[in-house]
Amino acid sequence: MSSRDAILAAVRAHRPKLDRPDPLIPSFDADAPSDLVAAFGEQLERMGGELLTPGVSDPLALVRSKLAGAKVDCSRVPEVSGNRAIAPQTRQTDLADVDYRVVRAAFAVAETGSVCLTDEELSVNTLGYLPQHLIVLLDSADIVPSIHHAYRRPEWRERHYAAFQTGPSATADIEGVLIHGAQGVRSLAVLPIPRRSTW
Repeated sequence: MSSRDAILAAVRAHRPKLDRPDPLIPSFDADAPSDLVAAFGEQLERMGGELLTPGVSDPLALVRSKLAGAKVDCSRVPEVSGNRAIAPQTRQTDLADVDYRVVRAAFAVAETGSVCLTDEELSVNTLGYLPQHLIVLLDSADIVPSIHHAYRRPEWRERHYAAFQTGPSATADIEGVLIHGAQGVRSLAVLPIPRRSTW
């Protein structure tokens, strides 16, 4: 047993055996928007992201056009096939050359324009941050009004990893020059489209 495993085992063995429920927190629903998709899109665009409109004949037309010029694209969704496969032995650093990553969000938050990505959606955690561009598919039914609703979602208890992504990576210097893609993806586009099982 490694030192790390021994320490974690000791912590688990000595946890208090008390059943303490989480405190009750109100949902603050008084100002919840009536149109969650519109509210989410507005906040997403304020943060530098782009809300795509599904095509009439081909809902994924805009996604396909974005991927057309990509050298390396990696998809984790059945609706879009990528040209870079992810295998169990894929290392985090093997994915530094990915141009586009297509992933489905676990859910989204209208209040902040954030999408939640977990280890189940990403498969390799760096695929949320190393690609140049991130395209996220989002079922409109998976948009919650606020952060208070978001933290009641089961992903925080059932997944090993979950993180909010709010727009593309950005940084600004003291003169206010904003640069996207400084420490992560240069662009984030979200396409509201139902999960494939509901087509």
